[in-house]
Amino acid sequence: MNVAIVTVGDEILAGSTTNTNAAWLAEQITARGSTVGRILTIPDDRDLIADYVARWSDDFDAVIVTGGIGGTPDDVTVEAVADGLEREFVVHGEIRERLGEKAAAFRDENPEMVEEYDLQLDIDAAASIPEGATPIVVDEGWAPGCVVENVYVFAGIPDEMQAMFESVADEFRGDAVARTIYTPAPEGSLHETLEEVSQQFDVSVGSYPRSEHRPGRIRVSSTDLETVDAAIDWLRERVETTEPPSASDAGDEST
Repeated sequence: MNVAIVTVGDEILAGSTTNTNAAWLAEQITARGSTVGRILTIPDDRDLIADYVARWSDDFDAVIVTGGIGGTPDDVTVEAVADGLEREFVVHGEIRERLGEKAAAFRDENPEMVEEYDLQLDIDAAASIPEGATPIVVDEGWAPGCVVENVYVFAGIPDEMQAMFESVADEFRGDAVARTIYTPAPEGSLHETLEEVSQQFDVSVGSYPRSEHRPGRIRVSSTDLETVDAAIDWLRERVETTEPPSASDAGDEST
């Protein structure tokens, strides 16, 4: 599965919010044996979001869009996804009922925090998703995410986004396998060896330079475990290796 990630938010582009969502999603997807082919951050621009959703839903097996999904004026992500997929933006009855109950319970428990005004419009906005979409409802969030065709819409708030992804995580399982070995050798000295291993075996090879506290890494991946193991054995005969820096960084990264 080849996946694109689109993170939406003016605050990310302004540098006032760190984009941890993209890194977390990429790690989770890769760990499940799928591939992230694109990561893009764009502003809260409805037309721009719709344009990328329309194009990338054709180009990739799945597109993940994270951003504002509530009922405030700058929460345009879900509506833009509806535009991109040429679907109506409709109030989902079951979600509307759930949010009404949730709002009433919050008002009863926190009367001093709730102004005296009609919540109808806010709830309707939060309960709206593209027509035919499957809602993603999690306890951590107010408004739901959703899945429509091959597009997954998650909240921008990290804990809400993570809960939404976990609820559909099995849909991102692929057949990629990876192994990592560690080496004290300078990255520049490995060029010919890494080029040769790619020619000898049907694998993808990534090289990551050493730092003050961490040895260099060579990551070998493919869809065939035996091929990956053979390539790793071949590399071990030609490259000086060392132990991983810690137990959490153990070299076995099969997925």
